[in-house]
Amino acid sequence: MTSKLLVVALAAAVVAGTALISTLSARAGESMQGYRVLAPIRHGNLTVFPVVAATSHDTRDFLTLDEGLHSGEVVVSEYGSIRPLMRRRPVPIPESGARVNQLVLVNNSKRPLILLAGEIVTGGKQDRVIGKDRIVPAESDPVDLSVFCVEPGRWTGASAKFGETAVNMAQPAVRAKAMSDKNQQMVWAEVGKTRESLSAAVPAPAAAAIGGTSSYARVVANEEVKKQVDSMAEPIQRNYESLIKQLRDSNAVGVVVAVNGEIVWADIFASTDLLGKYWPKLVRSYATEAIVTRAKSGEADIKAAQIFLDNIQGQRQISETEPGLYRHTEITGDGFKAFELTSLLPKTGFDLHVAKMAQ
Repeated sequence: MTSKLLVVALAAAVVAGTALISTLSARAGESMQGYRVLAPIRHGNLTVFPVVAATSHDTRDFLTLDEGLHSGEVVVSEYGSIRPLMRRRPVPIPESGARVNQLVLVNNSKRPLILLAGEIVTGGKQDRVIGKDRIVPAESDPVDLSVFCVEPGRWTGASAKFGETAVNMAQPAVRAKAMSDKNQQMVWAEVGKTRESLSAAVPAPAAAAIGGTSSYARVVANEEVKKQVDSMAEPIQRNYESLIKQLRDSNAVGVVVAVNGEIVWADIFASTDLLGKYWPKLVRSYATEAIVTRAKSGEADIKAAQIFLDNIQGQRQISETEPGLYRHTEITGDGFKAFELTSLLPKTGFDLHVAKMAQ
């Protein structure tokens, strides 16, 4: 048996699904086929390469976390604090014992909910960042979310509920610690680095305010920080939204992102509409990354961006599947990790979101 055919798999039962862990040299020769990188949009040390797709998919039936929290159809609470209607099967939720790395979510909507790794929910005893892309079914039972704290030091709250403010997106460096490293201490360390970098970049009064909070969400919401993020994000956002309108029929679905001339990230969606829902907070997350890494070392070109997007050959692949709902796949390759969220709902079977990070 050749190494290309060697597969070591472990299958284990999980709640409402099956987890599959595979180590393989498969996916060799595969690529993100059907995606094309366009000329970049640059501002300061931030470069965004628009990506268009050969095909697009109908994503109108999917609900985003922002939409669900705003409408009240999605409820996020501390572990042990929620007692909604049990619709299908009993899910054990203890009466007490909030936990740093667990939250409970209920989707009361008639639409399936998309959760993206890196989305930050504020409230409860601590602000948290979602650690993994997933789909929550319509009218769900309580779902146990794996999350990471992005607010070290606080463990109190007037309300156990989350989502009173808009859902932010963590910058790529913080997203990476949650998605790839899956390590709470590393998430906290990256939040600390961001706080220090932003504190040094703003006037003294704002720096004092930043130093007085451990909340990542409050740091990026600081007025002086917002001014800097806006100055970086708005030209990119404006130019890209104009481009999306021009390229709507060409299926603009994502971006490849470079900071200081180094390609760091890509976010690709199943449709232009879905990208449009996430774009405002994504571009601000990219801008925050650029601000905390100010030094400029060069410019990435379109060829490098296309190569980064195309290459998805991996030595190791881990998949978790909830049958009939979604599959989440983590691919480890040479100098990168990629994460694919594939919808398995009826009439779908396509990737809703692909995130790729340089390592």
